[in-house]
Formats: sequence, C-alpha cells, structure tokens
Amino acid sequence: MKNGIYIAKGTSIALLVTLICLLLFAALLTYTNINEIIIEPVTMIITGLSILLGSFLGNIKIRKNGILNGAIVGISYLLILYLISSLLNWKFGLNLQSIIMIVVGAMCGILGGVLGVNKKVKSKN
Repeated sequence: MKNGIYIAKGTSIALLVTLICLLLFAALLTYTNINEIIIEPVTMIITGLSILLGSFLGNIKIRKNGILNGAIVGISYLLILYLISSLLNWKFGLNLQSIIMIVVGAMCGILGGVLGVNKKVKSKN
C-alpha cells in the first residue's frame, strides 16, 4: 500500500512537471517565431524527462523493484494522459507516435526507478 502512494506521488509529479513545461513551451511558441515543426520532438522530450523525474522521486523511498515501480509510474502517467486525450478529442486513436511515446515513457520510468532506488539517502542521525 505504501508503495502505491509513492507511485501515485511520482505520477503526480510527472504530470505537474509536464503541465508546467508545456504551458511555458506554448507561451514560447505564441510569442516567438519558433517553427512549429519542433512541437512533436519537444513534447516527447518533456514527457520523457517528466516521467524520469517523477519515477526517480517516487522511487527514492521505495528502495526496491525500481524497474517494476518505474515502469508503473511511466505507464500510469501515459494511461492518465491518453484517458484525458481521448475524453477531449473524440477522434483520438493509437498511431505510431503514440506507440513510440508509450515505449519512451516506460523506458524513462524504468530508468528513473532504477536511479531512484539506488540513490543514497542521507540519514537524519
């Protein structure tokens, strides 16, 4: 049960970081002459880094099963993201970019989980 709380925190952190970064990126696109062709790669990078950070922070206190717990954070994040996308866009469907995003999300979650469980936590002694 405690692991579930840390996984939920990691997923929430990832979603919050994504929201903040995408809002900043949207403002940047609006007020500059940046070419819109970079939207897809930047979105993928923001998503991957957000999952990595959320998985890392969520797994620091779990201390075991970083691969599994990290993958759960990444997949949970993407399930929430795709659920919201499907509710907002009736023509939503899985395509090659979606599959790539799922793989990138799971891999970033796994990496963040492994790094998180192996982080040395300083004791308060």
